[in-house]
Amino acid sequence: MKPLLYVILLGLSLHFVGAQVKYKTIESLKLGDTRELKIQLPRGYSSNTDKKYPLVIVFDADFLFEPVSGNIDYLSYWEDMPESIIVGVNQVDKRFDDCMYSEQTSLPIDSGVDFFEFISKELVPFINKTYRTTNFRVAVGHGDTANYINYFLLKPKPLFQGYVVVSPEIAPNMINYLPERLNKLESKTFYYLAYTKNDRSSIRKMTETLNKDITAIDSDYLEYNFETFESATHYSSPLYGLPRALESMFKVYQPINKKEYKDVILELETSPVAYLVEKYQTIKDLFGVEKKILVNDFKAISAAIEKTGQFEYYEELSKMARDEYPKTLLGDYYLARFFEEGNEPKKAMRIYQAGYILNEIAGITKDLMLERADSIKEDFGY
Repeated sequence: MKPLLYVILLGLSLHFVGAQVKYKTIESLKLGDTRELKIQLPRGYSSNTDKKYPLVIVFDADFLFEPVSGNIDYLSYWEDMPESIIVGVNQVDKRFDDCMYSEQTSLPIDSGVDFFEFISKELVPFINKTYRTTNFRVAVGHGDTANYINYFLLKPKPLFQGYVVVSPEIAPNMINYLPERLNKLESKTFYYLAYTKNDRSSIRKMTETLNKDITAIDSDYLEYNFETFESATHYSSPLYGLPRALESMFKVYQPINKKEYKDVILELETSPVAYLVEKYQTIKDLFGVEKKILVNDFKAISAAIEKTGQFEYYEELSKMARDEYPKTLLGDYYLARFFEEGNEPKKAMRIYQAGYILNEIAGITKDLMLERADSIKEDFGY
């Protein structure tokens, strides 16, 4: 195992230690048995009783739960994805029965159908009733379960909106079923597929065929990402794929980075402020999460306004900043810049001077506000 992978594992373990993990046993009428669950709640779950969270269901949780929960805890800490409720289904000695499918149709039969019914009609309703969840759900599988989670996607109204499929043991007919279904999507669906060159030849061949067919699909509703790993083994492939899958799935949730700023925002022919509004509305619509606009993102839009000289957009940006950060200088600074560049220096000067009662933020200090006020006063002799 590579030294870097050891570091990743250590980091995930340290994050996992402090997480709120619950162990529950659920009795299933569909299975005629009980099933053990691992449940990790977000760090602030108990303190914010109004907030709802996306749901991530981890199959093969006896070995896959910790890598998934560690990655989510880490990425959500840095605002790269929303905090989420993670539920793992232990499948020790049950995996073969849970994933059973017909050799003729490649569709679930017998105990495979029972497990499907357990997940969709018992487990998810139980979690939704017990915890505060949004309607955005992700399924994570590896090997046999990576194939199995595709069955939820084949339904007219899929149970999950996101699928993390790593080194899948693909059922023969799935390479026909899945592309056909993905081509007929009617709502946004995220699909991540990955394998390693050290997988068995059957996995490599089927996954490459599936990728070729999915890549050919032209759909506004499908967000598809595919990766091949050179050095990972079959069993370590989730450690490589999980962070990449989650980052790609929640890309719109992440703070504006240099690439987005340069390649997207600076190239806009419309308002960069409207872009910011749309970004956060998309987060709400997709994930059911109300996200506070990050100071980082305000700064990115401000930088674009300065660089392009479109100072008229500062007025709208100032209103948003005052709503999000009312006790800080952010909104007043943007409003003052609007007036300053709009040939109303006296109004700008007064706003700069009044800033001493507000809190400093993001490099906008009281001294800066007074310096800009003094500069205007000197230039215009007020």
